[in-house]
Amino acid sequence: MLEKTRQLSFFSFIRHKSIRNFFFLFLIQASNILISLLAMPVLIRAIGVAEFGLVNLAFSVVLLVNVLVSFGYNLSGPRDIALSEGNNTLLGRQFSEILSSKIALAFLAVVSILSMGFFFGFFADYRRILAWSTILLFAEATAIVWFFQGKEQLHWVSLANVFSKAIYLLLLLALIRVPADSYLANFFLGLTALMTNLALLAYVRFGMKVPVYWPKLGQIWHSWKKNVLLFLSGLTAHIAVNGGVIVLSFFASAQILGLYGMAERIGMVLRIVPTLVTQAAYPRASILFYQERQRFYSFLGKVQWASLFFTLLISLTVFALAPIIIRLMAGESLEESVYFLRILAFLPFLAALNIGNMLIILVLDEKKILFHATWLFCVYMLASAFLLTWAFGSSGLALALLSTELVAWISTTLLLHRRKAPILSEFYHGLFYRYHHS
Repeated sequence: MLEKTRQLSFFSFIRHKSIRNFFFLFLIQASNILISLLAMPVLIRAIGVAEFGLVNLAFSVVLLVNVLVSFGYNLSGPRDIALSEGNNTLLGRQFSEILSSKIALAFLAVVSILSMGFFFGFFADYRRILAWSTILLFAEATAIVWFFQGKEQLHWVSLANVFSKAIYLLLLLALIRVPADSYLANFFLGLTALMTNLALLAYVRFGMKVPVYWPKLGQIWHSWKKNVLLFLSGLTAHIAVNGGVIVLSFFASAQILGLYGMAERIGMVLRIVPTLVTQAAYPRASILFYQERQRFYSFLGKVQWASLFFTLLISLTVFALAPIIIRLMAGESLEESVYFLRILAFLPFLAALNIGNMLIILVLDEKKILFHATWLFCVYMLASAFLLTWAFGSSGLALALLSTELVAWISTTLLLHRRKAPILSEFYHGLFYRYHHS
């Protein structure tokens, strides 16, 4: 009887929508990480380190512009869809407004990039690669993870994501063989994602019977105005975390970009770990804050300490195994890449310092604190990246990224102390004195 009760409790747990939601979000991120790691050695061996550096640079530029296309809808969209539950007309209006706003932004972004490249002389060394990479912007515009997240039905998106990434990897293996094929690397990634997104859109329209229409320009403009603060926060955070390769391109050759880019890709994959922890802990933290305040602080303390221990273990492991990792990625021993990776290995540990602060900001819905904090550490990152890269080269950039994580933690702590001092003090007091007694 006891065993039956446990089984019922377990199955009730896994059937919970929030648990399933976070499992499928994790599956999406995990498949992206796995394919990224598998694709890297395939590309490097086919096109060489120098061309890989240019492909990675073009990818970094597109990722930056992708923040404009997403425009914060990945944060606000799930809420808008969830609040439309039960009203199919309102659901269709919200869905169409967000989708149309993102598509309009994608067109503006592509026109801007192509104009800068072909009429004003920007991106000279990798113009062709970047032009073919712009399909990724349309893939971002048509991505509707936010819709299924709001509906708490992420299983289709996660399965579609795994399928598209597998097709992408097969295309790399089959069609990219020489350095001249480098322009196809990002194009295949965008093409497979776009085709999958269009299939999901067809399912939403015809399978789920959600009405879709093109809203008026005034509605799109209003939607942009409503999300501008989330967009600016996302933009600055992205620049601070991912803008390093673009800064390095002003100082380094394609060969150095490739050597650094290899280590940077691995470092950015590791950097996702604290983000996943924050996403996983956020719902539980929200419930505890409003229902059982003391357990909220205990929960945050346990999450913070567990995250620091886990990310430190990851960092030390990557530091020790850096030569083996680089050899697996590149097929040869590259001492400079090993050196860069050993520095960047500590990104997840330093980023994990800020998990508790970020959970407090999210639970309290403090958008202004988030906005001000992201601008502070973005400005620091750009200044330190240019200065340290100029002085020490690629290793200086890696050190700038590490120090930016420390500045992010310090800035959010100071801003929270100004606005929410009692809550912050209670959290840190519990972190060092009380969490283990709960």
